[in-house]
Amino acid sequence: MTIATVPAPRTAAALAARRQKTEAALQRVHQAIARLRREKAQVSVAAVARRADVSRTFLYDNPDARAAIAAAMTEAGERRTGMLVEQDDEREATWRERALNAEEGLKAAHTEILAQRTRIGELLGQVRGLEAEWTEETIQRITAENTALKQRVRQLTADNRNLDERLKAARSNLRFQDRRVADLEAQITGT
Repeated sequence: MTIATVPAPRTAAALAARRQKTEAALQRVHQAIARLRREKAQVSVAAVARRADVSRTFLYDNPDARAAIAAAMTEAGERRTGMLVEQDDEREATWRERALNAEEGLKAAHTEILAQRTRIGELLGQVRGLEAEWTEETIQRITAENTALKQRVRQLTADNRNLDERLKAARSNLRFQDRRVADLEAQITGT
């Protein structure tokens, strides 16, 4: 078995081009960090990646870039990071509480709908069983009750849908907050 080898001059040229590209990217990273400092903007991996036109992977994989960002973030102050973590913890707690409240409301709505459906079934059974013995006035009263119960079921179904949408929104917000907390933890551990 023979292995084709690349001539040494081509390999050296490719390595030199790659080194040059990496150095240019590192220079853009340092310039982006300097610009963020001048503008008194928050230094983060995402902000530096956008400003320097490099990927986040490059920033995480390249030790010089990672060290420059870590130093800039440390210089910006750990107090600010602590405040952000506290704010995110508070937001996460409120979203978690809202999600739990929405789930509780949803369970209550399901229970109420089931009870109303059971009641409607009982009333319909009574109507069919005793219809011959009832007067016109009684039939009208039961029909009115049946209509009211159907309206209540429609209202509870709409409330159920509304609570379900709120639950989905709360879960989505909670996932966003979890990602935000993970990003902040990554920033903290990166410093």
